[in-house]
Amino acid sequence: MSLKGGPTQDEVMAISLFKLQIHDGDVMADVGCGTGKISIHAASRCRHVFAIDWRADAIAYAKQEIETAKRDNITLIHEDAVHALDEINALDCAFVGGSGNIETVLEKLNDKVHGRIVVNAVLLDTVSRTVKKMKELDIFIEVIHVQVSRSYELVDDLMFKPINPVFIIVGEVKK
Repeated sequence: MSLKGGPTQDEVMAISLFKLQIHDGDVMADVGCGTGKISIHAASRCRHVFAIDWRADAIAYAKQEIETAKRDNITLIHEDAVHALDEINALDCAFVGGSGNIETVLEKLNDKVHGRIVVNAVLLDTVSRTVKKMKELDIFIEVIHVQVSRSYELVDDLMFKPINPVFIIVGEVKK
């Protein structure tokens, strides 16, 4: 089974999780959870992860991956993030891997999160809208542009093939 738009590349995931500054026992939201990869890795430190996606195929894929990983501290929520976040209480951190309505999602997260919010984006418009909203909410910290290339064999030598660049946008809610 494959899923459009995922999974997050390991190198991008490593930086994103590092920037989230997850502490043991945190409660996290993974908005636009896709394959569930971020949720599964975060669940090793988090007390609980809410994995949210509106796409039925993403939820089915993530469910299978979560079961394979034997993680019992992840709740899958098949709903639009704006509505799903209304049903969740306080969060220590949040990762946003995909959201069509990033401004509203950030407003909701600003009310729920006490800690870091990390957004991954590939489209410049999403980066611009995210930074603008984070600045408006006074939570913006930085944008990191990540470009990864992987080696592959070519004519008895190595060559590098680039992976699409990703922007990691970091914000922090201090209450």
